[in-house]
Amino acid sequence: MQREWFFSLIPLTIGVAFLCFGVYGLRRAKALRLGGVNAKARIVRHDVERNDDGARFHYPVAAWTAQDGRACEYASRFGRGTVGSGFRVGAHVMVRYDPQAPDRFAIEGWDTRAVDLLFTVLGAVFTAGTVTALVVRLLTL
Repeated sequence: MQREWFFSLIPLTIGVAFLCFGVYGLRRAKALRLGGVNAKARIVRHDVERNDDGARFHYPVAAWTAQDGRACEYASRFGRGTVGSGFRVGAHVMVRYDPQAPDRFAIEGWDTRAVDLLFTVLGAVFTAGTVTALVVRLLTL
């Protein structure tokens, strides 16, 4: 086997990373769905970040009062290029949060499972495809 097999580690690494990110997000969403608590929140601001190309991403910051009376104010883990009217500063939204760790939360309508599902599927395809190619290459030597 020549050195070409070494380059197959690139898609394998990307696949495993995507798969881990996606599965983590789906497990987090499931834990929130099963053990989370709903609360009425308000968008207090948007944390805005720019990427290397200059594109702006808005991360809404939701504020709410937890069941135990703590004031919570956290930014979403997902950013978007545009902000719809339902998520502008001052908008009232519903959040679902973990009572033991309120920083683990999801804004209903903003945080979707689609991104985590996409990463899981892409990661599975890259990983399975690369492993299959490596096994076939090893068996046909």
